[in-house]
Amino acid sequence: MKKIYLTTLFIVLIQNNIVFGQMDERFYYPDKEWIEINFPNYEEIILYQEQDTVYSLFLKSNREVKATILYFHGNGSNNSKWASLMTPLTDDGFQVCMLDYRGYGKSTGKPTHLNIAYDAQMLLDSLLARKDINGFPLIIYGASIGTQIATYLTKENNAKVNALILDGTILSFTDIALQTSPPEYHDVIQQFVKSPYSAKEDIKEIKNIPILFIHSKEDEISIDGAKKVYDNVNVSCRKEFWTYEGKHLEALKKYPQQSVVHINKLI
Repeated sequence: MKKIYLTTLFIVLIQNNIVFGQMDERFYYPDKEWIEINFPNYEEIILYQEQDTVYSLFLKSNREVKATILYFHGNGSNNSKWASLMTPLTDDGFQVCMLDYRGYGKSTGKPTHLNIAYDAQMLLDSLLARKDINGFPLIIYGASIGTQIATYLTKENNAKVNALILDGTILSFTDIALQTSPPEYHDVIQQFVKSPYSAKEDIKEIKNIPILFIHSKEDEISIDGAKKVYDNVNVSCRKEFWTYEGKHLEALKKYPQQSVVHINKLI
C-alpha cells in the first residue's frame, strides 16, 4: 500500500484554521499507465457516472464457471497491472471483475470515498443483470484500501453476496491516517479525517455469509487492526483468518494454490 502523507497538511490546517472533512486525495494515488494485458479471454466493461467514464476488466475463465469475484484493488497501480495475479483464480473456474476507481487506468475523473461507493454499486448492479453472472455465487474481494468499499458494498447488498474476502485489511480511513501519522497529530486526525464507511463498523452488519481474512505476517498494515475487524464479524458468519509469510498483498503471487484452496472453501 502506498503511504498516506498527512503530517504536512495538518500543520497547514492548524496554522490557517482550515479544515476538510475527508481529504480523500491523501488516500489515493491514481496510476494512468496502462500496460498490455496478456490474458486469454477478457472484456472491458464501460459505465458512465456523472461526467466520468468508469472502466472495469472482466476476466473470464476457460473452465466451467463456479463463481464470480468482484475485486477492489488498493490505492496504487491499476487493473492492467493487477490482472495477471488473477490467473490462478480464472484457471480454477472463477471469473473476476475488477473495478478501476476514477482516475485509475482508463477511468476518468478523480477518486473520492463517495464516488467509489457509487461506482461500485453501479458496477454490481450491471453485473447482476448479466446472464453469465446472475445465478453463480458472488464473492466480493477487497485488497488493502479496497477492503473499505468491499465491506461497505457487502453490507449494502448482503442478500446478493455469497462471500467476502478481505486481504490486507484496514480498520477505516481514519485509522490508517492515525497509523501513518505522529502521535501529536492524532487528536486533529480523529476530529477532521472522516470515514463515510469503515470496515470495522460495516462488518458488524453483515450476516450469514462466510468471510475470509488474508494477511501477511510482515505486512506494513497492522495485523492487529485486521484482527479487530475479524473480531467484529457478526456471529452468524463463518470466518477464517489466514496468515502467510510475505509482504503486503502477496498471497496470490507467492501462494496461488493455497489462495485458491482458501477461496474455494467459501462456496
